Amino acid sequence: MVTAQISSSSEHDGINETQVVLNVYDLTPVNSYTYWFGFGIFHSGIEVHGKEYGFGAHDFPVSGVFEVEPRSCPGFIYRASILLGRINMPPSEFRTFIECSASEYHGDTYNLISKNCNHFTDDIAWRLTGKHIPGWVNRLARLGALCGCLLPESLQATTVKQLPEYHDCTEDGSESLSTATPRESTEMDDNDQEKLLVTSSAGTGEVAFVREATK
Repeated sequence: MVTAQISSSSEHDGINETQVVLNVYDLTPVNSYTYWFGFGIFHSGIEVHGKEYGFGAHDFPVSGVFEVEPRSCPGFIYRASILLGRINMPPSEFRTFIECSASEYHGDTYNLISKNCNHFTDDIAWRLTGKHIPGWVNRLARLGALCGCLLPESLQATTVKQLPEYHDCTEDGSESLSTATPRESTEMDDNDQEKLLVTSSAGTGEVAFVREATK
């Protein structure tokens, strides 16, 4: 388990201070009705240093952690932002932290009930701030764990057959995209495309997977 080493504010005089924000999205318009009863199907991402990080599924044993512009994750309907706290951490230190965390969240381990996007944000929030995300964000998974029949089979086993694209940080701090090489290349048919949780680019948002730290 990777735990963030958070520097004191006096050490950096607040220069590297940043908010840790949970951005919550609706996966379905039905949430507009069920939300008021404390129930819904949500996606969430953690916003730190002006970027948002989430966890999605693909078929390969490599990082499923991806980066997008805050509050613009394609394919989902933005609902709300929740301030979880503030930390003092240089962007480079946070990048190392998120890359190390990505090694624990491979795309082929995604599971809607036991290891979904909300489990990821809850874990990252706890490591950074010592706080958990609100319980209602991932309530469906907890209920589904008690009663597997609650969720349609298509939702319980959703994955994508897609080569992840990654951000590579160069020496000058700029980023470029590279593509991981899977064990075996596969092509997507029409049914597979309907199962996409995240794509390399969709709508107005750009999505790129975070390359995990090498061990």
